[in-house]
This record gives sequence, C-alpha cells and structure tokens, in this order.
Amino acid sequence: MGFGGLAMRKAILFAAVAVAVPAQADTVCEWMDFASKIEARGVEAQQLIVRTGEYDRAQTQVALAMFEALNAIDRRYESYVGLTEIDPNASQEAAAATAAYQVLVAHFPSQKAMLGDSYAMTLEGVQDSAARDSGVRLGKLAAEAALKAGIIDPAYQQTPYRPLTQPGVWVATQLPVFTPSYVAQRPWFLRRRDEFRPAPPPALTSERYARDFNEVKTVGRKSSKVRTAPQTHMAKYRINADLLPALRQVTDQRGSRLVDNARLFTLYGMIDDDVMLANAEAKLHYNFWRPVTAIRNADKDGNPATEPDPNWEPLITTPNHPEYPCAHCAQSAATAELMKSEYGNKPASGVRVGSLSNPTAIVQVLPTWDQWATEVSASRTLGGVHYRFSNEAGAKMGRDITRAALARVMRPLKK
Repeated sequence: MGFGGLAMRKAILFAAVAVAVPAQADTVCEWMDFASKIEARGVEAQQLIVRTGEYDRAQTQVALAMFEALNAIDRRYESYVGLTEIDPNASQEAAAATAAYQVLVAHFPSQKAMLGDSYAMTLEGVQDSAARDSGVRLGKLAAEAALKAGIIDPAYQQTPYRPLTQPGVWVATQLPVFTPSYVAQRPWFLRRRDEFRPAPPPALTSERYARDFNEVKTVGRKSSKVRTAPQTHMAKYRINADLLPALRQVTDQRGSRLVDNARLFTLYGMIDDDVMLANAEAKLHYNFWRPVTAIRNADKDGNPATEPDPNWEPLITTPNHPEYPCAHCAQSAATAELMKSEYGNKPASGVRVGSLSNPTAIVQVLPTWDQWATEVSASRTLGGVHYRFSNEAGAKMGRDITRAALARVMRPLKK
C-alpha cells in the first residue's frame, strides 16, 4: 500500500462501503461512491496527488460536509466545524446531496456537468419542496465549512527532502513519494504532527537491531528458503487490502441512520489522513534505512552480529520513502481500532478481507480485527521491506491516533 497507494486505498474503501447497502437507498453511501468515481477520472485529482496529496482530503471533506448537514437535522453528535444550525424538518437526502455536490464541484470543476446531472436527480426525488429547500440550505452551509477544514497550513514551514550523501558521491536521485506539502496539511484532530511520533528506532549496534535485521534478512529475501509458501502468499496478498467484504457485512447489519454512516466515513477519512500525516512526519524525521540498503551495507553498521549480503533483494518492491515507522502497520491498526470501537473486535461471521494485489484470490476470513492488523504487520517483514520493531512502532501509532480521534471529535451528545 504505502504512500503511493493512499488515494487508491481510500477511494476503494469509500466505494466499498458505498455499494454495501443494496437493500435500501442510502444517500450518504451513494454520494461517497460517486465521489470516488469522480476523483478516479478527474484530471484535477491527478494534479492534486502530485502537487499536495489533497486528493485524499477531498473525500474526507465530502464525508464531513454530509455529516455536518445531516447532524444539523438529526442532531446526535458534536459538530466538528461548530455548525450551530438546526432544522429537524429539512430533507436529509437534499442536505447530504447538496453538501457532497458543493465539495466535489469545488475540487473538480471540470466534472461539474456530470455532478450537476446526478445532483438534480437526487433533488427530484424529494417531493416536499419546503423540506428540500431547507436541506439545500443546510448542505451549502456544511460544504462551505468543510472546505475550510483540513487544508494546507500556511504557517507550516515546508522543507524539501534532501538525499543524504557525501560531496561528489552519487546517490539515488528519485525523491520520496510524498512532497513537503504533504506534511504541511493541517491535522484534523492531532494537536501536533509529531504528537504520536514513536521513540527512535533501535541503535544499529544494539541486540534488538541485529535480531530484527537478521529476521527480515532471512524471511524477507526474495529467494528465502525459510519463508513458507503460505507466508509468501500473505506477503503479496496484503500489499493492498480490499475491505469491501468486511464493510459490506457491517453496513448490511447495522440498520443505522444516515448521520451515523456519514460520521463513520468522516472518522475513517480523518483518522487515515492524520495517521499518514503523522507517519510521514516520523519517517522524514528519522530517515531510517530500508532492509535492502542495510543488508547490503551491514559491514558499515558497527554491529558484529550483522553480516552484509551485497546480492540481497526483498520479496516485494521496497516503497520509495524512509522505513521507520511502518505505514501499512499504522493504517491497518488504526482501521482495526476504529472497527473494534464501533462494532466489536470479533464479528459474528468473521472479518472478511480480500486483496487488491491479488484480486483473483479468495477472500480470507479472520476471527478478529486484531488478527487482521497483526497479519498486515507480519506481511511487511515477510515481504522484506520492514523490520519488526518498525511494525510494532507503526501499529502502536495507528491505535493511539484512532483512540485520540474517538475521544476528541464528533462524540455522541449526552442525552
């Protein structure tokens, strides 16, 4: 997954939940599905990904706008943007559709005609003109507020990445996949970008470093004789997760209100955005070397328990950004923590997670969200791209950030 697949991951996750409610019309899910399609085909989307990483934030803003509009009608949670408008008689469908439409047009103006057709169809289905007009008004207010949230922080000093090298010595020239502006985006709920930055990785001369170095060197090698066939499959299967099967189960069984669905989308988006923001900050701060670099240069690490292998290659492609802490591990642990908090760790029919890396493979069924997150972490070492200590640091970061989100934003109102 990594930073290069963030936009794809979020679009797929939102779309997965969106198609997961075939039994009844759900305006929130339908517009999140539409948002992912608009972004996937929009020229502006690709430009935003390259320039700022704002592509991911667009979907979170869509979800937030719908949440605020719906929460102004069916008031059950704290407003994130401080919206004080309340109109219980307004149309929820008109409010949610208007909120989503306004945000999407702002991000993707070239798609306005297509968006307008879908928006018009949604409004035509609302027969009560007074309720429709009130919903439109609330949707516009919510969209205006959402578009001002989660944007680039002008006060943040953006620092371009500088590859480390000795004067006159060649170093790989490809820059990391995230730009300085990626880290400059304003957190949704973190108090600081480094609020959950993990402690430094183990010293290169330490016993822990040697142990985890030798583990990934052995099991993560492309031609490993120790890694089993199931472990090899897991390393490749877990590169990009398909959460559609698990989320279909959740949404089909919930019987929840529109505002609940909008809150779930918003929480997921905010948590994922802030997890990756914090993870990028930590990666750039520590700038720790990947196993492929460390193993080929182990004669320079000062640790007698590590041996160099100049021909070593990992099983899977090494992502183009610093190693510590693990981003996959942070994302999966954060998602698992959110799902556990909202629906429990052990769904009655298991956690069903497929693979976008191997879309023809059967969907795997695991007993708990915790086990799924653990498998994702293990897959990064089996793939030869992360040390175990990096996996553990990333997973803790993800769990802590989700807990902070649930404690700080969109909390249920006291009755």
